[in-house]
Amino acid sequence: MESLKEKSKKLEGYKNPMQAPRIIKVVISSGVGSFKDKNKFKIVEDRLARITGQKASPRGAKVSIANFKSREGDVVGYQVTLRGKRMNDFLEKLIHIALPRTKDFRGISPNAADEMGNYTLGIKEHTIFPETADEELKDVFGLAITIVTTAKSKDEVLKLLTHLGFPLKK
Repeated sequence: MESLKEKSKKLEGYKNPMQAPRIIKVVISSGVGSFKDKNKFKIVEDRLARITGQKASPRGAKVSIANFKSREGDVVGYQVTLRGKRMNDFLEKLIHIALPRTKDFRGISPNAADEMGNYTLGIKEHTIFPETADEELKDVFGLAITIVTTAKSKDEVLKLLTHLGFPLKK
């Protein structure tokens, strides 16, 4: 079976191979939710590290919000940026293992691509990844996976993702 890196080199319709769009990085982020439960911070950080194979970095609040009792700089979520081999391994796992395990999965939406050439995928439950499937179901959280590419338009990024084997809805 071909890897994502080998597949991306074979994209048709470009005179020069350097013109073809490619994936630069993948950013996985998750919000913590409740600020009162400090145990949830550790759970989210640990499970993100297990899923991605890289330690998650904390992200602080940009502004203070009195209703949520949060101050500027308080940790509100965690983020992991993957590049190179870890990125390719994560995308292979996402396409071939995690997405098919999603309940009622019929493909990912082509509307999630933006005009800048990026694709953002929302996952409601982190338990679709095999590293966390045996955990308790009370601490389930969602993820946002952003795939940053060199594509110049929405059509170009969808063409790249289809070529790489992402299961897009028709």
